[in-house]
Amino acid sequence: MKATNGSLEKLELLFFEQGFKVRYEKGNFRSNNCKLQSKDVIVVNKFATIESKINALLEVMQKIEIDEILFTDKTRSFYHSLSQTIIKL
Repeated sequence: MKATNGSLEKLELLFFEQGFKVRYEKGNFRSNNCKLQSKDVIVVNKFATIESKINALLEVMQKIEIDEILFTDKTRSFYHSLSQTIIKL
């Protein structure tokens, strides 16, 4: 996967369809997911490079349970191609 704004947007959409909100905040912290007022939130450092943001989201994706039924066809296709890439790494 190339580190582009388009790839980042596709990952954000993937999480959105799973019920997560991706937030970009400033600070000295490690990106991760959490529950905030009973809502699933992923917090990413807004000053990180695009590659670092994508890697943080991919790391979170490997930790959460994905329900493919919630995906649109386009997002499901992206998720399957992404899953194959991650398995090869």
